[in-house]
Amino acid sequence: MSIFERYLTLWVALCIVAGVVLGHLSPSVFQAIGAAEIAHVNIPVAVLIWLMIIPMLIRIDFSALRRVGAHWRGIGVTLFINWAIKPFSMALLGWLFIGHLFRPFLPASQIDSYIAGLIILAAAPCTAMVFVWSNLTKGEPHFTLSQVALNDAIMIVAFAPIVGLLLGLSAITVPWATLTVSVALYIVVPVVLAQLLRRRLLAEDGQRALDALLKTLQPLSLIALLATLVLLFGFQGEQILAQPAIIAFLAVPILIQVYFNSGFAYLLNRTLGEQHCVAGPSALIGASNFFELAVAAAISLFGFQSGAALATVVGVLIEVPVMLSVVWIVNHSKDWYERGAAVRLTAAKEKPAL
Repeated sequence: MSIFERYLTLWVALCIVAGVVLGHLSPSVFQAIGAAEIAHVNIPVAVLIWLMIIPMLIRIDFSALRRVGAHWRGIGVTLFINWAIKPFSMALLGWLFIGHLFRPFLPASQIDSYIAGLIILAAAPCTAMVFVWSNLTKGEPHFTLSQVALNDAIMIVAFAPIVGLLLGLSAITVPWATLTVSVALYIVVPVVLAQLLRRRLLAEDGQRALDALLKTLQPLSLIALLATLVLLFGFQGEQILAQPAIIAFLAVPILIQVYFNSGFAYLLNRTLGEQHCVAGPSALIGASNFFELAVAAAISLFGFQSGAALATVVGVLIEVPVMLSVVWIVNHSKDWYERGAAVRLTAAKEKPAL
């Protein structure tokens, strides 16, 4: 992990402070930025989001989809968790904690918006940081790459319907036109541009040129993320100063969701007899989120000052420490995992004959 990735939580915390202070000292600057829109799309944020997302999508090799059958059990578990469990479990947790248990302590006008932000966060499976988590668990790299490529392909067509469905079930008005534009602007177009750039680099200069570009773009991507957070907290500052416990309340369903989904995926892989090197990244892919996309979608749908935008940013705040704790659990439970009867049986079947 780079120093930016390792200390992402610290940088986010500093962005919270910087955004709140700058928003209080120079509110007119933030209002001008917020007003820089074309067709309800904020231009400064769109540029920052593209700088965040495109470098991550350049990493994805969609030709890896040819290998999805090699680890079908792990692929199946991750798809089940990402698309059939995680968005719906988050909607339930948001309804339970934000809509009911914490409701007396939160601004009434933002309750639905907070729940919407949590749903958007859970509906976007992680793309980039998964490679870091997989590497830390000695995960099978071909599985990780093929799973991420498959998730990204599914996200193009499934993100909007799932978000729309769950917002509707939560009695939140669905701005379908804005949601459709967000999917096109922050998923479809970046995927196409990233893949065109990737193919051109590989065709002209090979893997070395691609690696060099990614090394250059990675810090820029994280700087764009931090700049977006400063803008968000510049708009959210007064609300946070008035009720600083909001961040802690929003963190509760996110934390529960991460540990529930990662643990469920890990146990399913063990029950099905999948190898540990696949179960580790499968659990991590099932738990982490594509928070850059979530932040962009929340801002587009509900605006800078919305509770939805704040809820997605809380996901960024706790991403690294929480996922590192899941990595620790996966690594330290390897012996227990491999004592599973189904895992031993699969290993015996797949062992080459002498």
